[in-house]
Amino acid sequence: MTSSEPLVVDSVYLYEKENAVAHHTGNYELVHLEPPTPVLRRGQPFNVAVRFNRPYVDSTDIVRLLFSFGPNPNVMKGTRGINTVTNRDTYLHDLESWGVRMVGSSAEDLSVEVRSPVDSPVGIWQLNIETTTLGSKKAPNTFQFEKDIYVLFNPWVKEDLVYMENQRLLDEYVTNDTGKIWVGALGSCRGREWVFGQFDACVLPACQLLLERSGIKAISRGDPVKMTRAISRIVNSNDDQGVLTGRWDGEYSDGTAPASWTGSVPILEEFLKSGEAVNYGQCWVFAGVVTTVCRALGIPSRVISNMVSAHDANASLSVDRYYNADNEELEYDPENPLGEDSVWNYHVWNDVWMARPDLPMGYGGWQAIDATPQETSDGFYQCGPTSVEAIKQGAVGYNYDVPFMLASVNADLMRWKENSESDFGWSKIECNKYHIGRMILTKAPYIFDPNGDKDRQDITSFYKAKEGTDAERLTLYRAVRGTERAKRFYAVPDPAKEDVEFDLVELERIKIGEPFAVTVRIENKSNQPRNISAILSAGSVYYTGVKANLVKRATGEFTVQPGGTEKLKLTVTVDDYLDKLVEYAIMKLYAIATVKETRQTWAEEDDFQVLKPPITIKIQDDLSVGKPAAISLSFTNPLKKTLTECKFNYAGPGLARNKTLAFRDVAPGELVHVEHQLIPQKAGQQTIIATFTSKQLVDVTGSKSVEVFEN
Repeated sequence: MTSSEPLVVDSVYLYEKENAVAHHTGNYELVHLEPPTPVLRRGQPFNVAVRFNRPYVDSTDIVRLLFSFGPNPNVMKGTRGINTVTNRDTYLHDLESWGVRMVGSSAEDLSVEVRSPVDSPVGIWQLNIETTTLGSKKAPNTFQFEKDIYVLFNPWVKEDLVYMENQRLLDEYVTNDTGKIWVGALGSCRGREWVFGQFDACVLPACQLLLERSGIKAISRGDPVKMTRAISRIVNSNDDQGVLTGRWDGEYSDGTAPASWTGSVPILEEFLKSGEAVNYGQCWVFAGVVTTVCRALGIPSRVISNMVSAHDANASLSVDRYYNADNEELEYDPENPLGEDSVWNYHVWNDVWMARPDLPMGYGGWQAIDATPQETSDGFYQCGPTSVEAIKQGAVGYNYDVPFMLASVNADLMRWKENSESDFGWSKIECNKYHIGRMILTKAPYIFDPNGDKDRQDITSFYKAKEGTDAERLTLYRAVRGTERAKRFYAVPDPAKEDVEFDLVELERIKIGEPFAVTVRIENKSNQPRNISAILSAGSVYYTGVKANLVKRATGEFTVQPGGTEKLKLTVTVDDYLDKLVEYAIMKLYAIATVKETRQTWAEEDDFQVLKPPITIKIQDDLSVGKPAAISLSFTNPLKKTLTECKFNYAGPGLARNKTLAFRDVAPGELVHVEHQLIPQKAGQQTIIATFTSKQLVDVTGSKSVEVFEN
C-alpha cells in the first residue's frame, strides 16, 4: 500500500497501568481487569500508542484524535475534543483545551501524549481516530476505540477546582478506602467502621448510572458544584430513581437493615445490577455512599457527624417546642402545619472540597452536602454544596442552603407555652442557646483506631464560633437578620431570669442490662418558699428524635424552702426499659416544672445510648496474599431473650468482598461464635469490618486492623 492511501489503524494502546501510576488511579480494579479499562485524571498528560498498517509519514499523513463525551458531543460545550497529531508542544499552554503532541514514531507505531482540559466533564469518554492524507478529497478512515475511558477530577493539579494544596491530605480524603462514621448519642457516640471501597470494579459504572439518573447535563459534569449537588440528590431515592431508600421505623423485612451494612460496595453493586433503589439507608449510610462516589470521582470528601442536630422545618433558624397550659408537649407544630422541627440525636452528612468561583473570595474549601432527604431545595430533596465558612459567618444569602445547614449546627432551642394573654398566643418559656450542634466530628487523617476513638477529630470550630461567645451570637443574629421568618421568632424576648434554678443531670454511658435514673437538681434562690409541680419521664426514641415507647413517667408537687435544694429522681430498672428499646437503643430523659408563685416554667431533655457489646474479631497472625486464612467473629447476647433471624456481615478491601453468614437462633446470654475462611488479595495494612443483626438486636459492630504480607 502506498503512502498516498490513508493510514489504517490496526490497534491502540492506552498503557492503562502505566498511566494509572502517574494519575493516582492505580488502585482502581478496572485498571487491572482483563481487558483493563483506562482510568485517568483531567488536566494531566497521558500516553497513547497507535499501530498502523504502514509507517507514518510526517509530511503527508494526517492523524486526528477525537474525544467525545455524552450525547451530541460539541466542541463549544466542552464535550468534544478534536486534535491533529503534531510534534509542536503549544498544547501545553492551554489548559482548557484538549492537547495532543507526537512523542515519536517507529516503523508502524506512533506514540503521542494527550492532555485533557482541566475542566473536562467527568465520566466516560470515547475515542475515535481519523486518518487521511494531505490534499485528499476522500472521506477519512475512522477507527473506534472499543473501551470506555474514565476521566476523573484531579485534586493533585492546582488548576482543577477540586485541588487541595495540602496534598498529603489526599491520602485520607481521596485514596483511603476505609474509615469511620461517628454515630450515637452525644455522651456515648462511637466511630462506626465503614468500607468505602471506592476502587471496587462496580463503583465507577455505578457512578455513571447514578449521574445519568440525576439528570445532570453532560456540559455540567466538569463543575464540582453542580456535580456534588446532583450527588446529594440522587443518592436518596425519595423523588427520583436514586440509589437508596431511606427508612427509620425499624421495619426492614423487605430489604437490608441499615445497621447491617458494612460499607458502600454491596449497595452500589445491587443498584448497578438491578437498576432499582436499594432498601434501606439512613443518614450515616447515605453519607458513606456519598463519600464512596465523591472519592471515586476524585472529589476530596469526608463524613461529618453532628451530635444533637436540628431539623429546622420552617426556616426560623430555631427548633420550637410547644406546650399547653398543663405542661403537656404538643405532638404537632401549631405554627407550621406542613411539618415540625425535630432534634436528631446525631445527623451525618458530608464535606467536599472545592474552590467556589460562584462565591466571594474566602468561601471555598470545605462545602457541606447532605444526601438524607429532609427538606426540598429548588424542588428536590438535595442539599448543598454549602460553604462551611458561610455557615460559620452566618452568610445566609449565598448558594446553597446556608440557612438550613446553619440551623442544623447552631439553631436555638425555643420552648413556647400556651398563653391567652400574649398577642402571639404563646409565651417563650425558655431559649437554650447551647443544645444544638454540641460536637461536630469527623475521622482524623492518617489514623485508624479499631478499638477506640483516637482517630476522632472535633471540627466544631470549622462550623461555628465557640458557643456562648459574642462571635457565635453575632453570627447567628446576622443570619436571623437575613431570614424573614427567623426575625419574628427571635424578636420575642427571652424569659427573664427567675429565682429557682433547675438542672437535669446528663447521663453518658449505660451498658445494656444496667438500671439508670432521671435526676433533676433544684435550688430556690429566693427568700420565699416555692411550690413546684414537675413531670419526669424516660422513653425510647429513634435517632431522628421521633418518640417510640414511653418507659416510665412520674408527676408530683412539692415545696422548696427559701435557699433550699431538692433532688428529684425517677429510677428506671432493666425490666422497665429492655423490651421498649428500639433500633440503636437510644433513650430520651425529659423534665418540665412550673413554679406556682411566679409562673416560671422550665423544661429540659437529654439523650443517651444504651451500649451493646462489640464483636470480637480474630484472624490468624500470619496473613499472606492468596493464602486461605481463618476469621472468627464472636460476641455475647446481652438480652434476656432469644435472638432470631441472625446474620453476620463482614468485609474489607483487599481481604474479602462483602460476606453474609446466616446464623442459628441465639439463646439469652449465649456467647455467639462463627468461623469463616477468607483469602487476602492485597498486601499491606488492611481493615476488616463486621456487623451482626437479628430481629431483636441490631447495631452490633466490630473491626480489626491486620498486616498482609506478599506470598
